[in-house]
Amino acid sequence: MAKILTITLNPAIDVTLELDELRLGEVNRQQQVQYHAAGKGLNVAQVLHDLGHDLIVSGFLGKQNRALFDQHFQAMQFDNQFVYVEGETRQNIKIAEQSGRMTDINAKGFLVSEHDKQAFFARIQACCQDIDYVVIAGSLAQGFSIDDFKFLISILHNQQKHVAIDSSGQALVAAIEMNPWMIKPNTDELQESFGESVEKFSQQTALFQRLNCHIEHIVISMGEAGVNWINPALALHASPPKVTVKSTVGAGDSLLAGMVHGLVSEMTLEQTLKTATAIASHAVSQIGFRVPEHERLEALKQQTMINTLDKSDANN
Repeated sequence: MAKILTITLNPAIDVTLELDELRLGEVNRQQQVQYHAAGKGLNVAQVLHDLGHDLIVSGFLGKQNRALFDQHFQAMQFDNQFVYVEGETRQNIKIAEQSGRMTDINAKGFLVSEHDKQAFFARIQACCQDIDYVVIAGSLAQGFSIDDFKFLISILHNQQKHVAIDSSGQALVAAIEMNPWMIKPNTDELQESFGESVEKFSQQTALFQRLNCHIEHIVISMGEAGVNWINPALALHASPPKVTVKSTVGAGDSLLAGMVHGLVSEMTLEQTLKTATAIASHAVSQIGFRVPEHERLEALKQQTMINTLDKSDANN
């Protein structure tokens, strides 16, 4: 298996509260509460670890509440290359109802200084010696600008690394301009960033043609409608299996991890997308996003349908 670096610029402690139903303006009693060392890059790292890969994890973390993260890294046997900064890592509140509805309350997080950024860039340069694949996922920390983000990608490109990016807003626009190896936006993120509907495959291909980008793997998640994957060989659509949704937290991260896993492991295109979609489908059926046992994964893969797309597929 591969050694992979994941970068989480704005991690979080996810505090997930499980309720029967959220009643606004009333007293609500939780059924259960879970605390996770999280952030999209770390979520990807956890799934890749479950799939058998060695992980280096980096980004920024607050010094004042680092214990949960340090314990997580030790348990997962991650190579911890985070830069610790003044302040606390943010806490994100997630309210999970029995219906599957999830309400998120996300904090801003710490502020990184120029010194913190220079230490981080030096750390990334050093990490690049041992890896070929890098995943950058999640939002930017306060003080880490779009220009800083582009500089990070340029460091990795100069080292000839395969870079996969999952971000949104201005960071997504900047990522596309930098032409990484892979991006994994969802349709809402694309519509928010570019101000146009991208529900259909034809609209998606038209957008990326207009942007004149040269991204090898464009993976677009569409919720229950499945996943479209545009790559140089062909375009594929995955229809996910039907599952009972408990939480959507980590589903996109699971999909991205599954895609990287399949390509790194030299699976066929169809098997890569089928495996990634099955892992993501399992993620929404649980609180958390660990990879399912082999039998469960195989069953979900059997229920995942893969079809080839072309420009005539205007409704996909």
